[in-house]
This record gives sequence, structure tokens and C-alpha cells, in this order.
Amino acid sequence: MNGARNNSSGQSIGPVMWAAIIGTTCVLLFLLQKILWLVVPFLLALVLYYLLMPLVQRLMFRGMSRPLAAALATTLFLLCAVLSVVLLLPLISANVIDWQNSLVRYLQGGMHLIEHTLHRLEENISLLARAQLAEKVGLALNDATGHAERYLEPVLLGIGAWAPALLLTPFLAYFFLRDGGRFQRMLGRAVPNAFFERTLYLLHEVDRTARAYFQGLVKLTVLDTITLALGLWLIGIPGPFALGLLCAVLAWVPFVGSIVGGLLVVLVAATDLPAAPDTAYWAVGLFLLARLLDDFVYMPLTIGMSLDLHPLLSVLMIFIGGAIAGVPGLMLVLPLLGVVMVIGETAGRVFTDARLIARHRYAVALRRQQASADLQL
Repeated sequence: MNGARNNSSGQSIGPVMWAAIIGTTCVLLFLLQKILWLVVPFLLALVLYYLLMPLVQRLMFRGMSRPLAAALATTLFLLCAVLSVVLLLPLISANVIDWQNSLVRYLQGGMHLIEHTLHRLEENISLLARAQLAEKVGLALNDATGHAERYLEPVLLGIGAWAPALLLTPFLAYFFLRDGGRFQRMLGRAVPNAFFERTLYLLHEVDRTARAYFQGLVKLTVLDTITLALGLWLIGIPGPFALGLLCAVLAWVPFVGSIVGGLLVVLVAATDLPAAPDTAYWAVGLFLLARLLDDFVYMPLTIGMSLDLHPLLSVLMIFIGGAIAGVPGLMLVLPLLGVVMVIGETAGRVFTDARLIARHRYAVALRRQQASADLQL
């Protein structure tokens, strides 16, 4: 009996199950982008849940009930958030004009870098010189900068449309903290007794997978920060640690975040070090190297290993997620794949475990016999 159970639990995922897991992940990505206004607060609520859960557990160990501990932890977070906004609001109001001027200055520095680069290319490539590429690109950039308000308005409207949905984050996190155990008990009562152990295992593994993803994300952020800060310090860009940390946080959105972070550093290098334009080129090379390390080394070793995913599968699924759902797909594909993989693996073991199937059929036969016992003549 024990030997058969151990063999069933040690089965690996076959090619058919892997195809079903990847296909299910792609379908879910396509569907989730339709309700992105709910998915993003849900993910942020999960992050908040794992941040506040240790505090809730500590309060419960001191004798407090779970609903009260969840309410207290969520209230403390909201108070800290409100206090941070109150303290930062005067600073933002006082420096908003300076920040706007700095943004214009950095954009102009980037434009000068592009024009300088194009002029150097025209000096070496006669075809570009005859086409007057530098002059045409410069006019286009000046026109785009002069109409920046036209591009800024949709961004501000988009942020305003997303703000109410983000208010769901603490609300969802509170109910995750308060009713997580109740949901597990409800699901446990809904499954047949023969599959109860597997259901508990499934819930545990889904929770472990989500926790491992966020832990892997923190490790990835640390590695990116160290790599970028060291590289920026070596090439002489001011504020390397702050820029490295900001770019590492932006890299939470694969590809797009890295491009934005790299563009930010190039603008800083071009504006603060105008006498050394080669520094900006070194910054571009640094971010290309960091991008390769991130995709093919750091991410498979952190998030991929946390989710027990093969490095090749991690990289391929990132590309697939981006192709299906764009930027949201880049963020959602790995945690979603991890959860679907756990559910698929558990379901596959249940459906191929002859012992569990036999126990379930026997339990159904017993219930039918007991229900009809007083009806027999």
C-alpha cells in the first residue's frame, strides 16, 4: 500500500500534462487582460497579504482572534499609508515646479545626445549625411517636445482611471487575512473524503508558490540593484545606488520596465555629464548586459528556481506572456504558470492514482448502500 502511494506521489509531469498547463496558462492570460482593472489590485493585495501575514500570526499567538488581528494589521498599514501621503504632500507641492524643470532639462539633454550621435554617424557614413538625418530627427524631436502636453494628458487620465481600482487593494487584503482559513475549510468540505489529503496539499502548494514568487522577486531586485549600482559607479554616473534601485524596481515589469530604467539612466548621463557623451554609450551597454543577465541568469535563478521552473521554460513563457497580453502578461505569466502547474500536477496525480480512485468509488458505493438500506424488502 505504502509503496503504491509513494510511487504515485513521485510521478513527474508528462508531455500531455505540460501541454495542458501551458495552454491553460495562455488562455488565462488572454482572459485576465480583459479584467485587468481587478487583476492588478488583486496582485497588490496578495503582496500586502504576505507582508502583513507575519504580523497577524504574531497577534494571534498573543491570544487575539484572527478577524481582530487582520483588522488591526490592515488599519496599521492604512495609517502608515495615510501618514506617508500627508508627510510627502508638502514636499511634492513645494518641488513640483523644480521637478518639471528637471524633466525638461533631462529631455533636452537626451535630445542633445541623439543629435550628437547622429552627427558622428554622418561624419562616418556619407549616405546618412546626404539624407540630412540629424537635421530631420532634430526637427521631429523638437516638435514632439513642444507638444508634450498632448502625450501627457492621456497618461494622467489613465492614472486617474486606475486610482479607484487601486483602492480595492487594502479591502481585498483584509479579507484575505481574515477569511483565508475559512476558505480552506469550505473547500475541504466540498471535496470527497478520498481526495481530502490531496486538497490540503494543493492549497499548501498554491500558497507556497505565490509566496515563493514574491520572495524570488525580492531576490531578483537585490541582484539587479547590486549589478546596476556597481556598473553605474564604475562608469562614473552620479547617484549609482539610487538609480540602480529605481531601475531594479522598474524591472518588475519585464522588458518595458528595463527599457524605461535604461532610458532614465541615459538621460541622467547625457544631462549631468555633457562633456563626456561616451558615458551615455557605456550606460546603454551596461543596460544591455544587465538585460541579458536578468533574462537568462538572474530571473531563472531566483523566480524560476523559487517556482521550480526550468530556466528555458521561464524565458520562453515570458516571451509568450508578452505576446499574448502585452505588459500585463509579462508580469503575470510566471506566477500564473506556477499556480497552474501546481494545480495540474496535483490533478494529474489524483486522476492517475488508482488507490484514490478506488477509495472514492468505494465510498460512493457505501453511501448508496446506506441510503437504500431501509428501502430493501
